[in-house]
Amino acid sequence: MSIAKRLEQCGIVPVVVLDDVKDAVPLAEALLAGGIDVAEITFRTKAAEESIKQISENVPEILVGAGTVLTMDQLERAYQAGAKFIVSPGFDINIVKRAKELNLAMFPGGVTPTEIIQILNEGLDTVKFFPAGNYGGLKTMKSLAAPFGDVKFMPTGGVNASNLKEFLEFDKIVAVGGSWICDKKLVADGNFAEITKLCKEAKEIFNSVRGNK
Repeated sequence: MSIAKRLEQCGIVPVVVLDDVKDAVPLAEALLAGGIDVAEITFRTKAAEESIKQISENVPEILVGAGTVLTMDQLERAYQAGAKFIVSPGFDINIVKRAKELNLAMFPGGVTPTEIIQILNEGLDTVKFFPAGNYGGLKTMKSLAAPFGDVKFMPTGGVNASNLKEFLEFDKIVAVGGSWICDKKLVADGNFAEITKLCKEAKEIFNSVRGNK
């Protein structure tokens, strides 16, 4: 199964910021317990690389990817750590080309027609739409989908439990990314039971909209 298909079947991609490697495996297990088998570990912290490695090795049921990848060095380190997909808030053609060489699924950011054309020209069809809340959210994605019929979106930024259903109802959205499930305070407090609960609530919304499609 392709990475994009795995993301689509899960529907929700938790965007995870980890400050301490010790939280990586318990967090991954909490996600699984809540029915979510995907995690995007952002490269915003020093713990990111080792966290990806720990999840990849110890919780292989989780499809783990690296987010906020801004440089070639981060891409290479994410790959070596075991990341199966790469997410970037923007479009860098060199990072995209290198990801393809490494056979890594790549989801670059794009919010304008020009950026979408560049992404399509690289043979990709799924765009990270970030920050969704600041760039018009669902209304903008629907407008962009009109001229770009083959494009699919993975919105992040401004997505939460209150508007998740609305986003999932748009069939051009492969999956939504969000940090509300793995709130930094919940992770810091070791409140993994609450994370599992939030996962279950999100999956209930997903199943109500998309069922087993």
